[in-house]
Amino acid sequence: MDKLILNLIHRPEMVPEYAEKVTGHGKTEDIGRKALLTESLDIFKVQQEAAHKNGLKTTIQMTYASLFNDEAVALAKEHHETYGDEIALSLLGLPCKEFRDKYKTKDFCIWMFSMEDKKQIVNDVFEKFYERFGFYPESTGSYYMDAELTNYIKEKYPMVKCAVATCWEEGPKAYHTCNNSWYTLFDGGPWAPWIPSKQNTHAPAANEAEDSGIVAIPHLSRDLIACYDGNGSNFGTHPQNVLRGMIYDSKTWEYPYLYNLIDQYRDLAKYNNGYAYNMMFVGPGWMNKMGRWEAPYELLKKSYEDGCAYYGQLKKEDKLMDLTMAEFADYYRGKKRYTEPECALWRDILYGSDKQVFWYCDPYLRACVNMDQGGAIVDLRPYAAKLKWEVGIGTKHVQDASYPFLIQEKYRAGYFTHYAGEGTVRSAKVCYNGEEVDLCLCRTKAHFSEEKDAEGKITRILTLDPVEIEFDGLTVKLQTKEYFEEGGSNIRIERKILEMSDPSAKVEINEYIVACYGTTEYPEDMSGITLEAIGDGKKESIVYEYKCREAAVAGAKEVSAVIPAIETKVSLTAKDTAAEGYIREGYAFSPMFTLGYKKTMADKEVFTTWLNLEKAN
Repeated sequence: MDKLILNLIHRPEMVPEYAEKVTGHGKTEDIGRKALLTESLDIFKVQQEAAHKNGLKTTIQMTYASLFNDEAVALAKEHHETYGDEIALSLLGLPCKEFRDKYKTKDFCIWMFSMEDKKQIVNDVFEKFYERFGFYPESTGSYYMDAELTNYIKEKYPMVKCAVATCWEEGPKAYHTCNNSWYTLFDGGPWAPWIPSKQNTHAPAANEAEDSGIVAIPHLSRDLIACYDGNGSNFGTHPQNVLRGMIYDSKTWEYPYLYNLIDQYRDLAKYNNGYAYNMMFVGPGWMNKMGRWEAPYELLKKSYEDGCAYYGQLKKEDKLMDLTMAEFADYYRGKKRYTEPECALWRDILYGSDKQVFWYCDPYLRACVNMDQGGAIVDLRPYAAKLKWEVGIGTKHVQDASYPFLIQEKYRAGYFTHYAGEGTVRSAKVCYNGEEVDLCLCRTKAHFSEEKDAEGKITRILTLDPVEIEFDGLTVKLQTKEYFEEGGSNIRIERKILEMSDPSAKVEINEYIVACYGTTEYPEDMSGITLEAIGDGKKESIVYEYKCREAAVAGAKEVSAVIPAIETKVSLTAKDTAAEGYIREGYAFSPMFTLGYKKTMADKEVFTTWLNLEKAN
């Protein structure tokens, strides 16, 4: 098993987000206020000291504002020479007097500018960096970097090889917990490093032709359950996230959750060929002398020093390797294949529940499997479409950079719904004598394994513990296995009846997916989606008009939906030619569609279906 890889990133952000108001104590805004600049640089020095005294090197992401500060530039040069820190360039931290005088705006999110302004800003920032250091950076980043921005940077500054490119699940959930004022919407991307495609930053490249030329890393390493279920800004390996989430002992100032979270990232090596990654990315605004998140400065400082000490101890024990961003890009390209997925079998370490989810991400899809819902797929992003999704002023998506979903239980209800309608989910129902039980009601646990075929292709397998379903007069013991074939653009699901209290009984299994598309809680226009069920010599088709229609085909080879708005085709196929395939249109109150297969099963029988994703032009 490899060592945990750590990227420790600091930025001398001379005008930290929100900090001017705190430092200014109600005075008229002045982002050039000396007290603000001095405090910001002092905090950066504290962060650097915490890393270096624990034997850790950092990536110093110089902000545009810091490039005008002689002391910040001198510090970066000194720490590069003394400690081996990388001097990189951040596209965060744009606001400063020089920037506002030139661009006449308070915008600071690079991906939200017009493409014309993005190019000009990149040129200004990169050339100012070169003026101060005599070379161009190999690493850059922001909260999010859209594909067009990344492509331009790589074309103009080809030495750039690594970038902070998204925040995991920084979407509506984070927006709502910031009083609907934090317009950074980019759900749907990877939670761990990846090579972004030229078409869409969130969708990993499937091959060299799609390769954007950089290795992307997430803005933070986050709790893959707590962040998904709630506000991600409270649950990360950034120590101040943990304080903001109030996940510490207020009397002792201890935070075991932080160390448990780091350790769970170390544990991901089991599912990724020995490779595990973690990052900590901190700006000085988080350690304001006035305190933050109801925590005094002393606790903010202590938490950061303790976090660095924990990483330092792991390094001393030869369990961690600290790399700069540029070093990591080289390491990653030597370690990972394009089609190699990122896997995470994740357990709850915060709330004391038994909840367990499995996250899977490759160039064709991102999926979340929830064992508390019987192994149902509760989040699904169709990367196979490699959807071109331009972002910023002058595009259709000024702020919303999220990759659209087909299934998303938080924004489209999932199994547990209101009294009417359906939520998005991929699951199955077992039926007997008029009774029906959805596997979403059957909690279970999963076990991870891999198998390699004769051609060397590796399939990742989730084997779920069997569940018992009790009907009136019959008990059925059923097991689910889910297969993720590398490069396959599909998920195979097997249901096997292990045992029935009446071995001669028959039950019906209904494999289904309820889906739609979108990036927020609000419904999109489903008009024009085409549903089809295709069998030998027979085809049923429904063009979506909210009319609640359905159709079925015996022995269907495929049931599918083509969604023009996101250039995606999603389908179910079945191994058993005797199964009946069906399609169902939704209605205005429940704007979903359903694809499914029904089959009668006896004891010891297996029913196999595939969920497939394709690009639809």
